Amino acid sequence: MHHLLEKELATFESRTPSSRAALKKAEPRLPLGVASNFRSYEPWPLFVKDAKGSHIHDLDGNEYIDFNLCFGALMAGHCHPAVVDAVKQRLEIGTMYGMPHTLEYELAEEICTRFPLEQCRFGSSGTEVTMHAIRLARGFTGRDKIIKMEGGYHGVHDSVMVSMKPSADLYGDPEHPTQVPAGGGVPADTVKNTLVAQFNDLEAIKRLFAANPGQIAAIILEPIMMNIGICMPVEGYLEGLREICTKEGALLIFDEVKTGAKLGRGGACEYFQIQADIVTLAKSIGGGFPLAAFAANKAVMDMIAQHKVFHAGTYATNPLVMAAGLATFHHVLTPEGYAHIAKIGEALVAGYRQIAQKAGIEGYVESAGANGALLFYDHKIRNYRDWLQVDTDLWKLYWFGMVNRGVMPQPYWWDEQWTLSVAHSMADIDRHLSAFEELAPSIAQAQQESTVQTV
Repeated sequence: MHHLLEKELATFESRTPSSRAALKKAEPRLPLGVASNFRSYEPWPLFVKDAKGSHIHDLDGNEYIDFNLCFGALMAGHCHPAVVDAVKQRLEIGTMYGMPHTLEYELAEEICTRFPLEQCRFGSSGTEVTMHAIRLARGFTGRDKIIKMEGGYHGVHDSVMVSMKPSADLYGDPEHPTQVPAGGGVPADTVKNTLVAQFNDLEAIKRLFAANPGQIAAIILEPIMMNIGICMPVEGYLEGLREICTKEGALLIFDEVKTGAKLGRGGACEYFQIQADIVTLAKSIGGGFPLAAFAANKAVMDMIAQHKVFHAGTYATNPLVMAAGLATFHHVLTPEGYAHIAKIGEALVAGYRQIAQKAGIEGYVESAGANGALLFYDHKIRNYRDWLQVDTDLWKLYWFGMVNRGVMPQPYWWDEQWTLSVAHSMADIDRHLSAFEELAPSIAQAQQESTVQTV
């Protein structure tokens, strides 16, 4: 471990003893002491006391400007007034019905108008709706197999728990990646039906269809791969996938759990001018509440209407959540909201690039809509295997160094990215950049010393 990282870790530990104590108290009852594996990291995760707007406080009272925003689920920021008010009004007239109500149509109309697709159904999480999207594609096509991208994340149901983060000793030939279960409990027969290709490799997709004629129901992918920082599609890639699916009678599923609200009004379909067959949405469409949706054209969704594919859920269209979603669409995901985020995003990216260049940091900044990331590579990554070359100690120096300076630059883990919200101000951006400017010489020094040691 580099001595500069050791210094930042020691500072983190001295500032956050209450988080350590909270973790120790929770460990006997919660595996890893947390409620989701992604929230666990060493030496211990920050435990949050409260949050409002763009700021959070930990249990020790330390304040942070939050660019984590619940792994990108809070483009509204914390406790957006319009969202809070909408939910408060619903609290007085019923928290759950398990019966139809008019908010269902209102939100479905909003989603189908924006993307545009003809019909949608709702769920409570990204995992849930990607699961339903895949089942729907299989029911519609009468085929069992799907293609996902190596390193791609689509939630934690069995069909997509394949080659999520495969190790180099297991993932095989780059032109024919091995299907690697993400952990125990994933049936071998499920793994067989989830084929794997590298992102940005159209020839690999063609080979899979040629080797499995008439068997592939769908391709599912994030149109911008956001489980490896930010990896953009190369020119013609998404268009090529669209052409292949149309030719082969398979469905193209855009997992827009991360991109759906944050690239613009119509998500990646609008951003890249590509029409997907099924779109899945979650995270920022709920304004801080567990809202998710999957949408498609009527011919596909008719599989549900005709009782050929089953969809249900007690918590689907919970009126509190639907009210939060409508408030988010009406007061956050607006032209004004997107314009604000574009403005502060441009300032943040420009500042990062200027500071990194001045300090001599080798790397680049990638951004799209409300998301961005500092990536420590000498060239733009194209796929998961490129991303695997990340210097994790260098990234930890960046993350803990920023946190110690009062800025949560992104979620912990080097495969994540920052999220901007309508609650962030230009002053928040200035403080973010000031923290990075203070830390940048240490990052450059550590990077240079690491390079010398490697040589």
